[in-house]
Amino acid sequence: MIDLQCRFNMGKLLIIPTPIGNLEDITLRAIKALSAIDLLLAEDTRTTGNLLAHLQIKVPMLAHHQHNEHRLLPGILSKLHAGLTLGLVTDAGTPAISDPGYLLVRECILNGIAVECLPGPVAFAPALVVSGLPCDKFCFEGFLPQKKGRSTRIKALSTETRTMVFYESPHRVAKTLRSLAEAFGPDRKASVSRELTKMFEETLRGSLQELAVHFEQRVVKGEICIVVGGANATSQSNPEQNT
Repeated sequence: MIDLQCRFNMGKLLIIPTPIGNLEDITLRAIKALSAIDLLLAEDTRTTGNLLAHLQIKVPMLAHHQHNEHRLLPGILSKLHAGLTLGLVTDAGTPAISDPGYLLVRECILNGIAVECLPGPVAFAPALVVSGLPCDKFCFEGFLPQKKGRSTRIKALSTETRTMVFYESPHRVAKTLRSLAEAFGPDRKASVSRELTKMFEETLRGSLQELAVHFEQRVVKGEICIVVGGANATSQSNPEQNT
């Protein structure tokens, strides 16, 4: 049965995207929402506190992250049942995209509580667009498994014809690029973007082999977004590697 209505006496959960680096990327709608909610659920209250201070907004906060989201769920639902409007943010970007949020959204829907997601920053979109690879069809993989199932997942993706987007940490990027090159072939086209929207934003384009060698010889910081061409990408043109 499809239920399109939420109970009118319930509160509301607002999913509020926040800048992935450049604070000027906050939307006017997000600022208005942050100023009007009763309580803000934040992945890291210190990080979000800095953003709120920059925006000169004061609102009660509660730490909500992957280590406590199950435990906090009953209390959060109780507040929403009582009619409060709650906001949900992560450290950067759109909640529930490789960050906490899915569990709470699902339970709100099951309980008839309204959920509204504001549009806003998400890291994979600019990385995909500037990669120079086809972006009419793509699949978002987020973070690959760190141990169990990692090789199996990479092998399964070797025949994927759509452009693939991955998130990775700076200390694992070289290892991941090497694993992808071994499974997909060294000539598969790819790009690596880091520090998106920040002063030292950088995108490197080339083959998986070239990129793996580059990052094996270099220590980098910042969040990483890897974009890899699909299984037919070797027949497509690709811009020269650049920074």
